[in-house]
Amino acid sequence: MESIISFDISVLTFIYENLRCAFLDGFMKFITLFGESGIFYICIALVMLFFKKTRKTGIMLSISLIIGLVVCNMTLKPIIARPRPDVFTGLTPLIERPTDFSFPSGHTVAAFEAATVFMLRDRRAGIPFLVLAILIAMSRLYLHVHYPTDIIGGIILGSISGIIAVKAVNWFCNKKNIAL
Repeated sequence: MESIISFDISVLTFIYENLRCAFLDGFMKFITLFGESGIFYICIALVMLFFKKTRKTGIMLSISLIIGLVVCNMTLKPIIARPRPDVFTGLTPLIERPTDFSFPSGHTVAAFEAATVFMLRDRRAGIPFLVLAILIAMSRLYLHVHYPTDIIGGIILGSISGIIAVKAVNWFCNKKNIAL
């Protein structure tokens, strides 16, 4: 465990001391907003539900976001209760310090849920979502509000949630012979 913490802190310290600049400060603060409370992805899912052509993907995205909310925010964060990086590093976050716990990164979970759903449904649509997900994950490190292992956990959880949602909706539609 000590080697994981050492790895996390060394990566964050490297980013904080070597990569910071005015352009990235502003860019990363902007990019991270796309993961804020999953609102961006919730809005996309809601809009998709109104159109027959995108309804199935909207349902998949909605289910994935619900899985992530329950598993990440309502279960893992309170159970693991990992403090934010500034507690151990003494380095000040570049945005207002989030009030919840650190592991896993909820921004990363939501972003990778969407990226996974879109990649499984339509790779061309999925690529921009995957790029955005990677940028959001990087922003959380750059802004010093998550550890690298929080991001890795978020990527894994978000990807699994997306896969489960796609498979569950496809199974249900096939089982009930429903065309969405």
